[in-house]
Amino acid sequence: MRKQIFTLTTALTLIAALTSCKKDQDPNKTKVVNYPAMAEVETPNVLMTTAEGVKVYNGGFGSAVAADPNDPEVFYMMTDRGSNVAGQAKTSIIIGKADFAPQIGKFRLKDGKLVLEKVIELKNEKGVKLNGLPNPIGMGSTGEVPYDLTGKQLATSADGIDSEGLVIAADGSFWISDEYGPHIVHTDANGKTIERINPFGTGFGGRKIPAVFANRRANRGMEGLTITPDGKTLVGIMQSPLYNPSSAAVSGSVVIRILTFEIATGTTKQYAYLMDNPSLTGVSEILALSNTTFLTLERDGLYGGDTSKPALFKKVFKIDISKATDISDASNGTTGKLFNGKTVEELKDQSGLAAAGITPVTKTLAIDLLKDLSEVYPHDKAEGLTMLKGNILVISNDDDFGVVDNGNSGFAQKILPITKNVDRNRLYFIKMK
Repeated sequence: MRKQIFTLTTALTLIAALTSCKKDQDPNKTKVVNYPAMAEVETPNVLMTTAEGVKVYNGGFGSAVAADPNDPEVFYMMTDRGSNVAGQAKTSIIIGKADFAPQIGKFRLKDGKLVLEKVIELKNEKGVKLNGLPNPIGMGSTGEVPYDLTGKQLATSADGIDSEGLVIAADGSFWISDEYGPHIVHTDANGKTIERINPFGTGFGGRKIPAVFANRRANRGMEGLTITPDGKTLVGIMQSPLYNPSSAAVSGSVVIRILTFEIATGTTKQYAYLMDNPSLTGVSEILALSNTTFLTLERDGLYGGDTSKPALFKKVFKIDISKATDISDASNGTTGKLFNGKTVEELKDQSGLAAAGITPVTKTLAIDLLKDLSEVYPHDKAEGLTMLKGNILVISNDDDFGVVDNGNSGFAQKILPITKNVDRNRLYFIKMK
């Protein structure tokens, strides 16, 4: 009798334990997802229509992509400052919608399409929406003068952000880098600013990144941002060589700076990265594989499959910073640490760095988007990277809200040469070797 009671008790205990485990287990984490080679965002909303009938889409979410750590079907994608093109004057920029709030979209992969489930608009520390307008002088100004589509000059804004790099922290908050200041912005899960960090100390929270980063080239700021797997360090990369000390002085340079920022202490380090050639638009993204190894994305600004002027360079590289020289400046000077009387950017290339005793990060080719996909890569702007389980690399494109420069301070529809359709945000899924 005792044996029967023991057996029954044990069985009931096991059943209770299994039931409890089943309740606690997140079914999203056990999903098996068969990712397509490519998934496109389903028809985006029309943000506005210009007087000439050009549609501006919302849209624009491919500047960065981050996989949801808890649901393999969910991806967070982010816009930049909004629909814009260069004006005819050298420093002018045409802003399509001055009150556009840069935003993060939560997308779900469903039946081979990306379905927008939620929009998270970025806000300042008071909960007021951020915008895409250039910053005032002394607060991250690029020297760009904004106008609307009617030719009216717009004001600059301390709440302006040109968001480009996106990280999801373990607590669900976001870290974002931009091309203005450059700024690194920490927001809560609802997009409200917790901290804003820049070289000037004008951001909310008061912490700074090194002063030399204020020399970023306009519209070529901190294009990529990632976080190390231990969650302790942010790693940002500039899109192009800094204008340090000037544009003319760094002509032909391929030296780009990588910044590491310890979240707890604010301690920073800097490393030299060599872009493949000076004709490229630059580095679009960085993605951590370990605490010292990363993927980067370099590209030109041309369309894949364009028979008149085809894209030549869209490549993903694997880099390692473990043996690279820390080029930080202990005095935090405006031009950074000098080597033989020159800025790092003035050293220009591998031979210049070697002569100054600087070891750049190592770099090897991982993927050539123009050769390694099953179909022609049709976009001009490959911009976001994230990694899924099973070594599946995900790449997003910036569709520019479906518009490009019409050559007369206005918008034209952005049509892909190979598809003859308006560009849309897509995710490409690539199995890494």
